[in-house]
Amino acid sequence: MNRLFIIHFAVTWALIGLIWTTQVLNYPFLKKVGPQGFAAYHASHTSRMFWVAGPLMLAELGSACLLFYLGEPSLLFAISLGALGVVWASTLFLQVPLHQKLTHGYDAATIDRLCWTNGWRTFGWSLRGVLLVSMLILNHD
Repeated sequence: MNRLFIIHFAVTWALIGLIWTTQVLNYPFLKKVGPQGFAAYHASHTSRMFWVAGPLMLAELGSACLLFYLGEPSLLFAISLGALGVVWASTLFLQVPLHQKLTHGYDAATIDRLCWTNGWRTFGWSLRGVLLVSMLILNHD
């Protein structure tokens, strides 16, 4: 088993756990905070999430690029790279701007949009997980 693949697999699955926690718990709870104290809560949330998700996302992207560069031949891996592109595009073009909008204060419609659009990342990472498990089962070298 390729050690780089194992690292990539582990980082991806850590992110899958994080995105499902975010989708099911963290983002919906933003509405429960309400307008009072929202700005401080949101600032704390995004700062802490950055230090958890940021290094993992960079490790996943870096290991994916390295696997691709080294010639990972699997079609499943190629498809997983497309899903990774969806995750990064959603993060950069949807979640980041929505979080920036929420720095100005509580907005229920923006929180709803954040929850809904985060589904793209949840789907993308979940698909990647299934594809990487499939590669593992198919006796990836």
